[in-house]
Amino acid sequence: MLATAAGILYAMALGAFGFLPSHMSGNASQMSTEVASSDTYGFLFLATLIMAFVIGGMLARVTVIVGQKFRTIFCLILLAEGVALAAVSAFELLFYSTRFNSEVLIALGFLMGVHNATSTQLSNGRVRSTHVTGTLTDAGIALGSFLASMVSPRAAPDRRFFRKQLYTHLTTIFSFLTGCIIGLVLFDSFGFKAMLGLGAVLIVVPLSAIVVTVRTASKWVDARRA
Repeated sequence: MLATAAGILYAMALGAFGFLPSHMSGNASQMSTEVASSDTYGFLFLATLIMAFVIGGMLARVTVIVGQKFRTIFCLILLAEGVALAAVSAFELLFYSTRFNSEVLIALGFLMGVHNATSTQLSNGRVRSTHVTGTLTDAGIALGSFLASMVSPRAAPDRRFFRKQLYTHLTTIFSFLTGCIIGLVLFDSFGFKAMLGLGAVLIVVPLSAIVVTVRTASKWVDARRA
């Protein structure tokens, strides 16, 4: 779900602004072009965008550390992300202007930093929902390990683990690509209303998970008392 949502938002940002706010490799490379052309505004914009992505990841990590005693901490982070995305989308629906594009892209970069860091922590480093390059690399490594386990007796006991890793990475990639297709179609059809809808989904899903978790925990406590 996180990888699909990341793909949808990624494609919507591309459709809305013709720019990829979470493509940090490309953005960092583009900074050198801005320096060479003496484009101070472009350089500062890209530097701020990259910093926003990093700050988003940092805040997600700090939040997890501080709230690690809470069973629903990841849901709470996603809930906050959904509220923020809905707010940005509502702003664009009401006050859209090209002069706000930079600020909105920086806000989206921040939210994608939060999103990517949350999925990374939630999966213990196995899934980076907005970082396809890294996921493809991990998939290649997992595939190599799986093939090696078929011919190497030493690696044979780990074959199931490597297969599971490969399945996880391929599922993430497929989900992200599917999300990109859905995102472009939805944005072409509904514009920023589609982005607002995505924000609503990112609110409903963690809220539902929180309700289920609280109910399950309550039943467990009642059962122990009984």
